[in-house]
Amino acid sequence: MPPLPRLSLRAFLSHAKTSLQTSRPLTLVIGNESADLDSLASALLYAYIRSLFPLPSPTPKNNNPQPAPPTRPPQLHIPLLAIPRADIALRPEFQPLFRHAGIQAEGLVTLDELLDVVDDEEDTEWVLVDHNALQGALGERFAHRVRGVVDHHEDEGVVPTDVETRVVEKCGSCTSLVVRTVRDGWEEAAAAAEEEGGDDALVEDARAWDAQVAKMALASILIDTANLTAEGKVELADRDAVAFLEAKITSSLKDPEGWDRGAFYREIEAAKTDIGGLGFQDILRKDYKQWTETGLELGISSVVKPIEFVARKALEGTTANGENDAETEFVTRVGDFMAERNLTVFALMTAFTASPEGRFQRELYVQALSAGHAAANRFTEEATAELGLEDLAVEVLEGRPGAMRPESEGPWRKVWRQGEVGKSRKQVAPLLRRAMGKEAGCHAFIYDSTPRKPD
Repeated sequence: MPPLPRLSLRAFLSHAKTSLQTSRPLTLVIGNESADLDSLASALLYAYIRSLFPLPSPTPKNNNPQPAPPTRPPQLHIPLLAIPRADIALRPEFQPLFRHAGIQAEGLVTLDELLDVVDDEEDTEWVLVDHNALQGALGERFAHRVRGVVDHHEDEGVVPTDVETRVVEKCGSCTSLVVRTVRDGWEEAAAAAEEEGGDDALVEDARAWDAQVAKMALASILIDTANLTAEGKVELADRDAVAFLEAKITSSLKDPEGWDRGAFYREIEAAKTDIGGLGFQDILRKDYKQWTETGLELGISSVVKPIEFVARKALEGTTANGENDAETEFVTRVGDFMAERNLTVFALMTAFTASPEGRFQRELYVQALSAGHAAANRFTEEATAELGLEDLAVEVLEGRPGAMRPESEGPWRKVWRQGEVGKSRKQVAPLLRRAMGKEAGCHAFIYDSTPRKPD
């Protein structure tokens, strides 16, 4: 396939979606199963730059005497969102991102389109971003076809070391690592176009297109790092990426002084927290991951509102009267969510900024069936100090801290305030997984968002 001409992100996505039907083999770039802003931006950025521009060889590490491979020419990469198309509506933060990037939801490729057209696994190659182990139904079919990874989670050691691109390291945002990976090729192509001159309108278009892509990537990094203020999370790669992307944005403006990063961040953050229109089940599955541990299923939902908000959502449309009924209804609704996914242990993690003091807070709720009681107790013993867990009273759920009712009256459950606010699902999930009895090396399960009843 000949190299693509210079395109906007919107035009590129249109070409990629058409190529999904007509081109073989396919190279697909996929984010993780939560399909959050970081996964979306990482997949779009890597696929766009890798498709349009050459990728210079990486610098050899540790004085490796082996010669570096030649510069890799552009090759079509198709970005893939790891959710069904209907679930895009659960992510309100995508809307301002689409507007700033000049794209539409209809232009994205989702699991619906992929599974309709791919029959032969050997016709595909995969690059993973924002995770480093392709699991579940996709993993069963395509894990052996993974050819690259850029990720900021703990390395699960699944992707071979000799793939074309392998970047797995700590960073506030995976998008920052993608920026670092592709920026040389992006910059060289932009500089060459400027030097060639020619059509001034095309040069201006290219600057505007670069700015759109830069805003998309910047939104992800700012959200993941709280505008570079998240203590213990922000790395040098995050700061370098923000500086690089802001330069792309301001170079396209007639008045660079008019750029306001703070206002841009607040716009995306406000959209991300605008989940009032979602129902209880949708709130839990919006940012959800699932793992299998020694035959038991663990699920974790991340929510950008307090547990009090989620609990009140669970009670909408019910006839619960009084604190006891409210608590019972909440536990039952969580139990229904668990049953649809065959879960033994479920955790609800909340992260939000409390008003009026504007302090960032985290809360944690865990519910377990009888088969998970030992794991839940073990997690409580092992994680309390590490996460700074303190019993939390939830007003709408009886207002009593700790286990809201004796275990004999229902599933094991406990709710805490998490003092160590710098520890997100990336840190909490391994603690729960270890408590369920499996050592390091477990892999995330790609959840297809379709409820399934217990066998």
